[in-house]
Amino acid sequence: MASLSTLSTQKDSLSSQDERPPLVAKRLEKFKTTIFTQMSSLAIKHGAINLGQGFPNFDGPDFVKEAAIQAIKDGKNQYARGYGVPDLNSAVAAWFKKDTDLVVDPEKEVTVTSGCTEAIAATMLGLINPGDEVILFAPFYDSYEATLSMAGAKVKGITLRPPDFSVPIEELKATISKNTRAILINTPHNPTGKMFTRVELETIASLCIENDVLVFTDEVYDKLAFEMDHISMASLPGMYERTVTMNSLGKTFSLTGWKIGWAIAPPHLTWGVRQAHSFLTFATSTPMQYAASVALRAPDSYFLELKRDYAKKKAILVEGLRAVGFTVYPSSGTYFVVVDHTVFGQKDDVAFCEYLIKEVGVVAIPTSVFYLNPEEGKNLVRFTFCKDEGTLRSAVERMKEKLFKK
Repeated sequence: MASLSTLSTQKDSLSSQDERPPLVAKRLEKFKTTIFTQMSSLAIKHGAINLGQGFPNFDGPDFVKEAAIQAIKDGKNQYARGYGVPDLNSAVAAWFKKDTDLVVDPEKEVTVTSGCTEAIAATMLGLINPGDEVILFAPFYDSYEATLSMAGAKVKGITLRPPDFSVPIEELKATISKNTRAILINTPHNPTGKMFTRVELETIASLCIENDVLVFTDEVYDKLAFEMDHISMASLPGMYERTVTMNSLGKTFSLTGWKIGWAIAPPHLTWGVRQAHSFLTFATSTPMQYAASVALRAPDSYFLELKRDYAKKKAILVEGLRAVGFTVYPSSGTYFVVVDHTVFGQKDDVAFCEYLIKEVGVVAIPTSVFYLNPEEGKNLVRFTFCKDEGTLRSAVERMKEKLFKK
């Protein structure tokens, strides 16, 4: 039987081990706990209304949920084919044709992934070599830089600046080099809500063809385009052969927890994506794939109603933020709005968001985490309007009552 002194020594040893710094590979040392996790945790602690992380506080459509339940009851519960169940691959190809007029082979050019985040990772890891240069438009979704770091890429940033976040074409031309492997585009754009214009996309396409550069496009908000039509880069002349188009179910159908995504690319690019996918997740949830195939075949009326509903939510938030005193920048797509917080006297975006949570009871996301140089985002914060109207109104009222200019 161990003595008390022995047990005490063992306890001290375990305590000492617990205090050791966490181990992480050098390529991921700079990446901390995601800002979404940090802010959501603070929201729970302080009872704040969460307009930070981009997930709806309402459920997806019943017809899609019923399809998932039926698939489970029908015994579709074992590993799916690695690159997707045939029904979903066909549904993705049909969806893409309807949007772009491009005919793709669902067996050779569509890869189903565990959310768009995995599609991003599989694309980076499958097609980027260590030392390759990849151009990002800042601010950007935080997984882009992290997965490129895992791939050993050299990240080059082009900053989109308010008020319209337009692409600085001359800077882009100067940044592209013989080492540039790819440009990553997110349109509609998280966090700004910017939609890349046809002129911007055509100019980028011309530069990519001229310099033999690939394009990776994240289009998860394509059905949340409010003030202009979404244009898929792959649909432009000469671009399908050098483009990987990534998308997902979650944003359009308010089912973010299902993590169903896909990547569409010509066979020579799909090969690399599938190689990486095979060793990341191998396969994606089987019953949810069958349900996703039902979702993608929804009638046009579903998407029209979705856009109308989000337009109402956007109006509530934007009008409320302006009334509170924020400078609100235009958002043509997504369910995000970026504002300038500086009139409220906090030193930067992180300090403002912490103050907003603790003293006002509302959560926003500091945008500095979306830049290679955090200083460029210190004046901006992001709000989301993917919440029910009551929640949005309550958040606005809290800010009107407790947030004052300094």
